[in-house]
Amino acid sequence: MEIQVTVFTPTYNRGYIIEKLYNSLKNQQCKSFEWVVVDDGSTDDTMALFKEWGKKEHGFPIRYYYKSNGGKHRAINDGVKHANGRLFIIVDSDDYLTEDAIKMILEREVEIRDQGSFAGLGFNKGKDRKSIVGSTFQGESLDATSIQRINHNITGDKAEVFYTNILRHYQFPEFPNEKFITENVVWYKIANDGYKIRWFNEIIYICEYLDDGLTSNANSLALNNFNGYTYTIKELLKYNLHPKEKAVLIGVYTRTAKIKGLSFKEISKNIGINIFVCYFLEKLSKISRFIKSYIKSK
Repeated sequence: MEIQVTVFTPTYNRGYIIEKLYNSLKNQQCKSFEWVVVDDGSTDDTMALFKEWGKKEHGFPIRYYYKSNGGKHRAINDGVKHANGRLFIIVDSDDYLTEDAIKMILEREVEIRDQGSFAGLGFNKGKDRKSIVGSTFQGESLDATSIQRINHNITGDKAEVFYTNILRHYQFPEFPNEKFITENVVWYKIANDGYKIRWFNEIIYICEYLDDGLTSNANSLALNNFNGYTYTIKELLKYNLHPKEKAVLIGVYTRTAKIKGLSFKEISKNIGINIFVCYFLEKLSKISRFIKSYIKSK
């Protein structure tokens, strides 16, 4: 069967759980896909699992690549280079797809094919088949860029499916000795160049956020990958984001930079924002964080 979709999985020491994703791929109603896996330096039994699975017949090809540990964004850059599918979806190693996911992707993609103004499709992620992650819009589908989606109540992590040829023009920036940069730095750049996503109100991706995952370590990731974090904030502030979203970005960045030991003058220079604005929004960010912690403790 012709490969239409590349299911891409970056993984690191997830041998204990990745079989759930493997089984979900074996159970797909449509097998017009490949599974490309970039192992980011695992030291567990991940490689042994893929050697074993490589001996079996699944109805779809598995291509496994091992590299030294460099972070998810570098793994994605590699995955895009290796992809044979027209469409590219990232599925983390602790998550899995619904059995109709590939079928649904291909059926919906027909609606936007060859229009030129679309970067791809977006679906809901769910904690199960009924409980979505974040929030969504009313109706069956909606066209909006990744920047505009917040204005339509599309919040939280979503399952984006991009055209591979578009992703090849938008590589993640790589900084020496840093292993993380948020995916929004690329998704927003694509959006700023005018490419839309057609969002669908359907769950195709089931996820849970593990304690050892990236999501649970947001603050330490920003501190330990500060050059990439600074680059991201500078880029995002160039775009036509909602003023509230920009204020949050500046406030959180300034608070993080202060923990890093930077002065307000250095922070202002880093992101090109007035020093007094940085000072005010940092205080506001601290107050907001305190209130959230207080409410959570009650």
